[in-house]
This record gives sequence, C-alpha cells and structure tokens, in this order.
Amino acid sequence: MDRRVIDLNCDLGEIAGSPVDAAVMPLITSANIACGGHAGDAETMRRTLRLARDAGVSAGAHPGWPDREGFGRRTLSMTPREVEAVVCDQIAALARIASAEGVRLRHVKAHGALYTAAARDAAIAAALAGAVRDADPSLVLFGAAGSEMLRAGAAAGLAVAAEAFADRGYEADGSLTPRAMPGAVIDDPGVVASRAVRLATEGRIEASGGIEIVIRPDTLCVHGDTPRAVELARAVRAALERAGLILAPAAGRSHPLG
Repeated sequence: MDRRVIDLNCDLGEIAGSPVDAAVMPLITSANIACGGHAGDAETMRRTLRLARDAGVSAGAHPGWPDREGFGRRTLSMTPREVEAVVCDQIAALARIASAEGVRLRHVKAHGALYTAAARDAAIAAALAGAVRDADPSLVLFGAAGSEMLRAGAAAGLAVAAEAFADRGYEADGSLTPRAMPGAVIDDPGVVASRAVRLATEGRIEASGGIEIVIRPDTLCVHGDTPRAVELARAVRAALERAGLILAPAAGRSHPLG
C-alpha cells in the first residue's frame, strides 16, 4: 500500500429517498451501492449510480444476505452454492442498471452479516469471490484486512483491497465489536477522523481494552446509516487531506496482506 493514497468508501443506496446519499457522495471516493438483498430497489440503485457518476465517484456493488427485514445484519443459514447464487444475482441487478446509466462498476463489498461470515469462513469467502469473478473478473473485492475474504479473492485471481472501519469499534483479535455491545458504533466526528488518519498513516488502531492492533487498509469505510454520517464523512475527508493523504479509489492488489 502507498501510504500517501487512501480510498474512502461508504455504503449507500440503502434507504429510498435518503438525503444522506447525495450529501455524502462528494466526500467519498468509492460508493458501495445496495443491490436488492438487504436493501435497495431498481429506482434507488439508479438514483445512487447517477449520484456517483455525477460526482466522479467509483461505484461498486454492496450485496448482502436476502434479509430486508433484518437489514442483512442477521446470520442466515445458506450453503456456499446458495451464497454464490444470491451474490451473482445482486451484482447482475446493479450491473444492468449501471450499464444503462453509463456507469462501470469497479468493486464489490459484501454487507453486514455476510461480510462477517465471509471474513471468518473460508467456504463462504470462496463462494463470494467466485460470484465476483463470474460477474466480472476485473472487479476489486473489498474485504476486512487480514480476512478469509482477501485470501479467497486473491486465490480466485481477483484484485483485493483491505478495508478498515473508522466508525466501528474493534476487538483485540481484529474483528469488529458486535453492534449489540457498547462502543460498537462511533459517531463523534473528531474521534472518527483521528482514527481514520491513524489507520491510513500508521496502520494501527486502539481496540477494546486499550490494546493496539495492526491494520493496514487500502480503503476506509464510514457507514451511510451511522448517526451523523454526513458530518463523519466530512470530518474524515478533511482530516485525511490535512494529513497529506491523496484520496483515490482503491485499485486493488494481487495479494491478501493487510
């Protein structure tokens, strides 16, 4: 990773008509667009793709468990073959609309519980990577730094980008703090911005219990459904630029280190 360059991504298109999408889009470099699994419909996909196109932001698919009621944050029992099928369908749904809007999809980032499962489970990770490869082998697979996702993506011949979260708490093992636990979501713009700069420049973050862990990200995420999402994105971008970072879409790499 070139320490002078960092990608800033956000999960968008998850709430129909949300003003957050339009407000956040100019502040980021990559948009992960919900594509019908946990959230998203054809009109919202189209609107979000147009926002990305007009802002010069890299657009990618944000597939999740087919669980709209639980917003994709509940673990579903699905076989790897079933996972591959639903992810393929979701990427294809967004790709069709993107093509009609003159937008080229550049990456894929799984959502919620699917992301967590693929980070830990090699079989689910391989299914996710296979779906991305079958959809378009030029797509960059975003995944948690050091996770099974990145290993599976690299093994499938995909470019991969290691991701870290500026607005989420971490455990000592490098996993995200479960959302039901205190400290899981961080919504103070100053704190989130400081964490983002440290991740981008030092590759380190303080986990629960005050333990320092190493994470070397290619892309940083701020969530579109986090309270004060627009303030957070604005603060993070400004802090990264003050620190001398160049913000650009993640190009990906061929190895899974991160």
